Amino acid sequence: MTRAMHKRSLLVLAVLALLLLAALPVLAGCGSDSGEGEPAEEPQEQSVARDQLIVATTTSLNDSGLFEDVVLPAYAEIAPDVTVKVVAVGSGEAIAMAERGEADVLTVHSPAAEQEFMDAGYGTLRLQFAYNYFIIVGPESDPAGVAETATAAESFAAIADSGSVFVSRGDESGTHSKELKIWEGAGIEPSGDRYLSTGQGMGETLRIASEKQGYTLTDTGTYLAQRDTLDLVPLSPESDDLQNTYSVILIDQNLHTAINAAAAERLAQYLVSKEGQDAIAAYGEEEFGEPLFRPYAQTLGSY
Repeated sequence: MTRAMHKRSLLVLAVLALLLLAALPVLAGCGSDSGEGEPAEEPQEQSVARDQLIVATTTSLNDSGLFEDVVLPAYAEIAPDVTVKVVAVGSGEAIAMAERGEADVLTVHSPAAEQEFMDAGYGTLRLQFAYNYFIIVGPESDPAGVAETATAAESFAAIADSGSVFVSRGDESGTHSKELKIWEGAGIEPSGDRYLSTGQGMGETLRIASEKQGYTLTDTGTYLAQRDTLDLVPLSPESDDLQNTYSVILIDQNLHTAINAAAAERLAQYLVSKEGQDAIAAYGEEEFGEPLFRPYAQTLGSY
C-alpha cells in the first residue's frame, strides 16, 4: 500500500467514526420497549373542578322535567357553590361517558348495563331512587288492537302483524334496550319501512310517533309531561314486566381523578333522602293528576 492510499484509508475511518458518534443520541432515542433508558413520564393527575358537577342522565328524567323542576333547585340549596351541568342522552351513552371519565355521576335506567358497569369496577355505589312504568302508546283508533292484548310481547306481535308503524328510539338507551327485549320475547326481529328508528331521545321519538300515527314504547313520566302536545293514547296496562327503575351511580375517582366525588355523593344522598323521595312522589300530582315517578329508595330501607 502506498503512503497516499494509507492516508486516504485513515481519513475514511475518521469520517466513519465521526458519523457513528453523531448517530449515537438518535439510536439511544429509538430503543425498544425493553425498559432500558429513561422511563416515560407519569401522567399528571387532573385536578377536581369542585365548583362543577356533571350529571350524565337519561333523556326521560330530563324531558319529564324532574331534574329542572325538582332536583336542580333542591341541589342549589344544598350546594349553592356548585354549578350543575346536566347532559341528557340515552342510558348507553351516559354510561359510556362515565367510563371515559366525562361525568361525575350517573342517573340512568338500564339495569343490565348498570350491572355490567358496576361489575367492571367503574362504579362504587348504585342506588335505585325512583320508578315508573314503560307503556305502549299509539293512535286512539288502535288499528293493531294493542288494548286487547295481555302482555307487552303480545302487543308488539299485534303491531307487527297489523303492518302498523312502530317508532323506536334506536339510541341504545334504557328504553331502547327494553324495547329490544320485548321484540325478542315476541320472537320478532323488527325491520322494514314500518319500523322507524329515530336515534333521538324520548320526547322527540314521541313527537315523531304522534306525527306518523304510529306506536312506540315510552316511560310514563315523559308521556304525561308531553301528553297535551301528542295525538297518542296509552294502550298497555301497568305490569311488573314493564316496571322502569332509575338508579344513581357514583363513579370510582381512582379511575378518573378529576371526578367531583364529593358533589356527586351529595346528589345521591338527596335523591334517596326522605326529602328527595317525598319530592319525587309529589312531582306531577298537581299538574297531571298523578305522579310522573314513584319513590323507590324507601322500599330498600335507604332512609
